[in-house]
This record gives sequence, C-alpha cells and structure tokens, in this order.
Amino acid sequence: MEKEWQERENELRAALATTETEAALEEIRIRYFGRKGELPRLIASLSTLPPERRREKGREINSFKKWAEAAVEERRAALASTSPQGPPLDVSLPGRPISEGSIHPISRMLRRIVDVFHRLGFALADGPEIETDFYNFDALNTPPDHPARNEQDTFFLKDASLLPPAPSRKGGRLLLRSQTSPVQIRVMEKQRPPIRIVAPGRCYRRDEIDATHSIAFFQVEGLVVDEDLSVRDLKGTLELVFRELLGREIRFRFRPHYFPFTEPSFEIDGLRPGQSKAGEEWLELCGCGMVHPKVLSGAGIDPDRYSGFAFGFGIERLLMIVEEIPDLRLFTENDVRFLRNQSSPV
Repeated sequence: MEKEWQERENELRAALATTETEAALEEIRIRYFGRKGELPRLIASLSTLPPERRREKGREINSFKKWAEAAVEERRAALASTSPQGPPLDVSLPGRPISEGSIHPISRMLRRIVDVFHRLGFALADGPEIETDFYNFDALNTPPDHPARNEQDTFFLKDASLLPPAPSRKGGRLLLRSQTSPVQIRVMEKQRPPIRIVAPGRCYRRDEIDATHSIAFFQVEGLVVDEDLSVRDLKGTLELVFRELLGREIRFRFRPHYFPFTEPSFEIDGLRPGQSKAGEEWLELCGCGMVHPKVLSGAGIDPDRYSGFAFGFGIERLLMIVEEIPDLRLFTENDVRFLRNQSSPV
C-alpha cells in the first residue's frame, strides 16, 4: 500500500505540471478526489495496515490530500490567468459599430421652438413646477368656481416642505402647475415692461391616459407686454412662428374662445396643404389672447399705459402634427424602436 500511495502522489504532481486546459484539470480532480477516486480508495485501504501504522499513514495521507487540493486550485488559477477571455479574436471580422444615442424628440422640438422665439427677440423664462393657488389661478384671474380648480382636474399637494420658504412664494394650496402661465406672473412681478418672454416646461393635469391625453405634458407659453400692443401684433407673431415650425403654406383660422386671463381670447387652428387624406382637416394649434387688465394690474403693471398678449401650446401636440405620430404615449414609453425612428432632425 505504501508503494502505491507514493506512486499516486508522483503521478498527480506530474499531471498537474503538464495540464494546460480547465477540462483536463477537472478530469484530474475527479480521478483523484471524486467519490470513487484514488485518494478515497487509499484512505479506505488504511484498514489493511497494522494498527500501529494506521495513525501515522493516515496523517501522511491527510497532509498529502490538503496539498493536492491546494495544488489543483493553484493550477486552476494559473490557467485562468493565462487563458484568453471569450472566443478567439478574429481580426478579419468587420468592426462592430458603436450605437449612439439621440436627443429625445420633445427636446429637439423644444430647442427648435426656443430658437424661433429667440430670433424674434424673446427671452427664455422658467419657474417651479410646484405652485400655489395664487400663481396658478388667482393671479391669472381664474374665478373660485372655475372647473380647473377642482381636485378632479388638478393635482393638489399637502406637504409644504416641497416649496421654497416664504417670502419667495405667495400663499394658497400647493399644487402641480397645470400650465406654465404662472411663469408670466412671476416675470411681471419682477420686471417692468417692455417684456417679451417664452416659458417652456412640464405641466400636470388629472386626465385619463390615452392616445391624446396624459397626466404630464410639455407646454410653451409666451408673454409680450409693451405700449400700444394689439391683436394685430398677436396674430402676426403667432402666424410667423407656426409658419417657421409647420411650413410656409399653412393656413390659419382664429376662433373666439374664453380664457380667464385674456380678453379677447382666441383658439388658432391650422391647415397644412396635402396633410389630410379625407379633405380639409383643421387642427387646433394654440390658445391665445390679449392679457386681461386685471392680470396686468395684479402684477403691478398699469393697464391704462401697457397692454400685452399671451399664448400657449403643447409641444407633444405639435410633434404629433409635424411627425404624424398617432399616440401620445409613445413619447414616454422609452421604446428604442420609436426613438430610433425619430433620431433625424425635426
């Protein structure tokens, strides 16, 4: 038995020294340490030795077993450090193109809209998405019984810690702004006419989510306040902007409407030649009007000296017209197939 045990040890040392692959090393491990391997068989054969020699040979075999296990793991680590990672490199294969991201369609359209207004001399303005009743409704001449102030239409909040401390805000219930019109009030409070600003941003309303409605959307609103402004200035500005965005051949229709913060108020419809397959189809583009005198005086501007006009429209709605996108939800689903198709400039 002693001779056989020494032979197994020499064989194992030689095998480990010449093993070049993980598969071959695993075969050695099974052959020597498996349930029916050489070492378990040698340990079982201790019973054939005289009692006075069993303990001594048992210690030798256990010592050898510990060494052998360590030697196998050491060889495994050595093979792992020298073996190539993954399949062999085939330098004849063409390179794989790097997939590049693109700007989201809404961001691209927003940049384009802001660029058009910049060329007309408008400054960019911004405001908080968490507002109060005062800025979202009261300062905009919205009556207390207006449907928009109902909890079924607006997201009201309870946690006052979400807003900056007073006096940077005026009182009222907290809410997620339903329009970017509060930015107009904040600008008029801090800046004297002439004022010419455009205010893009995210808004929130309690709507059922479907192909044309969402609880969150992007809106662009504009405000101009100066002496001797009229509906003529409003009409000329918006017609120029939408021709830049939708094409020179677009036709416009101004319909009387009601907004509490403008008087008179209008809805603007547009008709793009060749866009409708079933005859003429007027598309709603924008709400607008002359700033109500109460809104001007509430912001500290003399309505007898100054007048103004304001307007607002949705970015997603404009994109759906320009790109003929059928479903509003595509803008927020992060479907790479949709975003890839929208990667070209608007």
